[in-house]
Amino acid sequence: MLYLSLSFGAIQYSLNQIINYGQYDLGFKLHFDGSELEHNIFMYLRMPRVILCGLTGAVLAVSGTLMQGLFRNPIVEPGLIGTSSGAALGAAIIYVFGKESIFSFTTMLGQFTLPFAAFIGALVATFLVYSMAASFGKINIFILLLSGIAINAICQAGTGLLSYLARDAQARSITFWNLGTFTTANWVGVEFTSIFFTIGFCAALYFAKSLNALMLGEDEAQYLGVNIKKMTRQLLIITTLMVAFATSFVGVIAFVGLIVPHILRLWRSSDYFFLIPASAILGAILMEFVDIVARIIIAPAELPIGIITSVIGAPIFLILLFRQQNRQKIR
Repeated sequence: MLYLSLSFGAIQYSLNQIINYGQYDLGFKLHFDGSELEHNIFMYLRMPRVILCGLTGAVLAVSGTLMQGLFRNPIVEPGLIGTSSGAALGAAIIYVFGKESIFSFTTMLGQFTLPFAAFIGALVATFLVYSMAASFGKINIFILLLSGIAINAICQAGTGLLSYLARDAQARSITFWNLGTFTTANWVGVEFTSIFFTIGFCAALYFAKSLNALMLGEDEAQYLGVNIKKMTRQLLIITTLMVAFATSFVGVIAFVGLIVPHILRLWRSSDYFFLIPASAILGAILMEFVDIVARIIIAPAELPIGIITSVIGAPIFLILLFRQQNRQKIR
């Protein structure tokens, strides 16, 4: 899959070319065969795109796994509970007002400005949804989903208003961000996303035992020594941080966090010591596949990533929702 992702695009690269460029850039060769232009396109456009694509898939899949474990429901993912739309609203604010005097403090953040705004927006939206869902002591999944729909609508309305007020270039940036795209991938995005994914992945593995205990129920998990409120706050911050930083570079991509954990549970196990690393791997593979499809389906143009994941993920979400409803009727 990695080779296919590196090969396909406006310019196609053979395996020999990829190996040749790799040996040159790693210092094993003094010269490379081929044109300087093709080499630069490969190293500064294609390579960071492929790596960021895999990292984003891993981030979204692991975040979905954590949220499903936290809320003990297979139909939860960052896009459904306001995390992604909150990040989009935060990014849209920076796109439109970032250079105005009221937001002058953001200049201190430099290249962290957009990720920081996306993180704040995602965090506020996620905690609003969680607070409403847990207002009666225990989390009600249907209130969670309804709250997510409401918060998503509010955030999308805010993003739409900002798109209306924005200049053409700003509105175009917001539109592409909301659709999800890897065309703007660069090494800066790869660096930041890899750092926060590594931090989040290690933290997720640390909570794997607690998430396994939580599958037995809140009361049983508390008897086993799990501080549920503290773990909830920490996991929400971790997932929001990962999703916000990843999507701040590539835009909103929905349903990856829904599909991947569900496939893995059906295939093998619900053990989070298995689910978390397996989600990272399968999420990366799935995202690479979707990116290849996006590049070739309407070549030489590209289809936004978010459109493809929504077309695939929305029917799966409906199936899971109906199954969840049928189970509750049986009980």
